[in-house]
Amino acid sequence: MSHRYVIIGAGRQGTAAAYDLARFGEAGRIVLADARPEVAQRAAERVNGLLQRDVAEAARVEAGNDAAVQSLLRGARVALSAVPYYFNVAISEACIATGTSLCDMGGNTDVVWAQLRLDAAARAAGVSIVPDCGMGPGLINHMGVYVMDLLDRPREVILYDGCVPQRPRPPWNYQLTFHVNGLTNEYDGVATFIRGGKLTEVPTFTECETLDFGPLGTFEAFVISGSLSTTPHTHLGRLERYETKVLRYPGHFATFEAYKRLGLFSEEPVTIDGQQVVPRRLYHHLLDPKITASQIEDVCIMRAIGIGEKDGRAARVTVDLVDRYDPVTGFTGMERLTGWHSAIMMALQASGAIAPGAHRMEQAVRAADVMTALERRGIGHTARWD
Repeated sequence: MSHRYVIIGAGRQGTAAAYDLARFGEAGRIVLADARPEVAQRAAERVNGLLQRDVAEAARVEAGNDAAVQSLLRGARVALSAVPYYFNVAISEACIATGTSLCDMGGNTDVVWAQLRLDAAARAAGVSIVPDCGMGPGLINHMGVYVMDLLDRPREVILYDGCVPQRPRPPWNYQLTFHVNGLTNEYDGVATFIRGGKLTEVPTFTECETLDFGPLGTFEAFVISGSLSTTPHTHLGRLERYETKVLRYPGHFATFEAYKRLGLFSEEPVTIDGQQVVPRRLYHHLLDPKITASQIEDVCIMRAIGIGEKDGRAARVTVDLVDRYDPVTGFTGMERLTGWHSAIMMALQASGAIAPGAHRMEQAVRAADVMTALERRGIGHTARWD
């Protein structure tokens, strides 16, 4: 059986998802749609060129035009929203109206809760909605469930993940692999963890620690927001601790924490010499060109630690997953882990493996099935017991 897929947003991650669907998702046709037709056309040509077959086509759509989105979706089995999170509730409603299942790359937990409230409507329409997929919050939290399932009685889960350049260049030692506003959103606000068996808010840019990843080097790990999505609520009552930190090269924490303390993350205008200036817009205007590169060769590092009991004894298991820029396809590790995790979920939706309704990503499928699907794509993992 072949499926028709629609991808709204033909940028880096959307293109990677289209490539994976064409290889592993039984795709008969993939429509790559974007507000910029030239971007959609380049993405479709790239996918077709890599696969040496005509499977992808380009289309133009404004994600905020509900009528145009519904027209695009008609006849599609599953759609992917690879556009900013604030479009996702409307796109979910469009999918319900057209009988199309939806996967998205999320980015805002409040939006995810709004999508989950569409559960009854999605079930009535016979479609599934799975928000917040991708490398994070998607894959890293599936790894969290995976280590929980390896234990008989899990008590604690600690997660780490990050994407950094293979050859860092000072002074930034960082390259942007997604929109700069997404980076600032992660660095702002608070994170929600489980600590002491209770939901606990923890400020971003706190609790910095240093971790040694052997040949990969030494990294700073610190708190950011948004990486856990709905998972603390899902695991509440089962775990005493569930938390995550991002990985960066040493020095990143001090630099960007200073920007935050200075107020550069703020979206509230300030008046300077009679002119209103939004600090975040100025900050992005200056920072974006400094950390954006035309060629990105990255390494993505993910670690899930599970602590509890196994076979009646105290146990600790550590699962590591590492992926890198692929010179054969030109996809970065971030594109592969984000786009391919989304595509794995979409293929499961298309096959009927995910039931109709709006699902928390961490509950939609078995975590072991996701890890097996990644292995099929050449992305393996290691498990170490202590």
